[in-house]
Amino acid sequence: MKNLFSFVLPLSLLIGFLLFNEFRSSNHLLTTFLPSGATAAPPSFTTTEPLLPSGVTTAPPSFITTKPLLPSGVTVTPPSFTTTEPLLPSGVITAPPSFTTTKPLLPSGVTVAPPSFTTTEPSCSGRYIYMHKIPEKFNTGLLRQCHNLSSWKDMCWYVSNSGIGQLLNDTDGTLIPTTAWYDTHQFIVDVIFHNRMKQYDCLTENSSEATAIYVPYYAGIDIGRNLWGRRPVAVRDSMMKEVLHWVRTTPEWEARDGRDHFIVSGRTTWDSWRATDEASDWGTKFMLLPETRNMTVLDVESNKWHSSEFAIPYPTYFHPSKEADIIAWQDKVQHATRPYLFSFAGARRKNHSASGIRNLVIDQCIESPGCKLLDCGSHSENKILKCHSPSNIMGLFISSMFCVQPKGDTLTRRSLFDSMLAGCIPVFFLPGSAYEQYRWHLPRDYEKYSVYIPEDEVLKGAVKIQDVLLQYTVEQIKEMREELIKMIPTLVYNNPRYKVQGVRDAFDVAVDRVIQRTLQLIATS
Repeated sequence: MKNLFSFVLPLSLLIGFLLFNEFRSSNHLLTTFLPSGATAAPPSFTTTEPLLPSGVTTAPPSFITTKPLLPSGVTVTPPSFTTTEPLLPSGVITAPPSFTTTKPLLPSGVTVAPPSFTTTEPSCSGRYIYMHKIPEKFNTGLLRQCHNLSSWKDMCWYVSNSGIGQLLNDTDGTLIPTTAWYDTHQFIVDVIFHNRMKQYDCLTENSSEATAIYVPYYAGIDIGRNLWGRRPVAVRDSMMKEVLHWVRTTPEWEARDGRDHFIVSGRTTWDSWRATDEASDWGTKFMLLPETRNMTVLDVESNKWHSSEFAIPYPTYFHPSKEADIIAWQDKVQHATRPYLFSFAGARRKNHSASGIRNLVIDQCIESPGCKLLDCGSHSENKILKCHSPSNIMGLFISSMFCVQPKGDTLTRRSLFDSMLAGCIPVFFLPGSAYEQYRWHLPRDYEKYSVYIPEDEVLKGAVKIQDVLLQYTVEQIKEMREELIKMIPTLVYNNPRYKVQGVRDAFDVAVDRVIQRTLQLIATS
């Protein structure tokens, strides 16, 4: 009997232990609370990872280690399936708690980066810029002579509001929001750039810590006021020589012989390369002066054979003062009704290098039932008003799927940026009209946002613009327009009177590339 008792007692204890363990396991699974719609893994302790937002990792599977591995300083609620809201940055709204809906509710066409728990401003290390304190007569002093800056119009209207001109009065509702559109002159980016620089986060008063040195001379304004009237070459070149001599005598110039200096001109490059000192020769010698040969020069159209000259976008009429301005305009562009296959705004040319292609573009537009022409060739007051109305121009572009962009007085046109701002796919005929110019601001894969038809093919009559454009499918056009919509913020200049948070514009892109170039020059010198 004693032997039997010795056998039965351990057996009973073993059976009891197994029953207790099974009961404890079942009880745990029965009391686990899951969010509505979520399914649990089969009852097993081998599936232990909590359901967290994509990209957030947890500690190795274990019920002992419960703290998820998150960025330093970020805290979450204790691990529990009763907390179902995904952890997103403050201010981002998600769909109702559900693991099947993960996309944040944002305006149509607007995308955000993947959820991140850290929002850090870029450091100023290596990004400091020092702005020379040149005498006012070389910049703002010129603007006080606004009545005499142009042979064609009174520039006082355009130099107002830090260079973006007067607020537009749009009566037909084309331009939204109404507070972001200004009558901006196409050759005034040097003034806008100067005022945007005053808002730059990494501006320093200590030139020794600066990576780049900015010279706020209004080169384009100075050049433009002397282009007509056969003014003596000495008068045309006088101020630029004076200001560059001033800069050359500074300690900042002597430190690196000006290789870290940069300057902005609102004119095209061809106004700055006068070959002789004959009064009949066009323009100035700005780009031929010894100081500018050492500096980085930004203008709205560059000389691709000059390695230190770079093109930046022409200013458009759109100058957002907050992120909401851009979102509102992008939404309008995305949902605009576009009844025209293609359009053109411009005039014919006579005895000009652009005569052939421009005249053929206008002829083909008139012949095509799918083209809308804004003829700016007539001298009637009504035609002139239409072609100088920003609302009229933008209304045409936002109603068109494609906008043809033949060369103008020079290779480039301000119209290029107006059309892209409207989500109208640009059609180019020469690489030098965009691809070889705006390398800092336009994607290298030009087929993603534009159409290229070789000019020679059009001139020979080998192709018709309409036939080429009809080959694009609805889906291809949609994808190209989406690419343009994404590009809009960096093709325009924010309102320089405001500090627009969270939106990089054309100025920011240009400054970043100037700094990058300067660092490379310093490293190799």
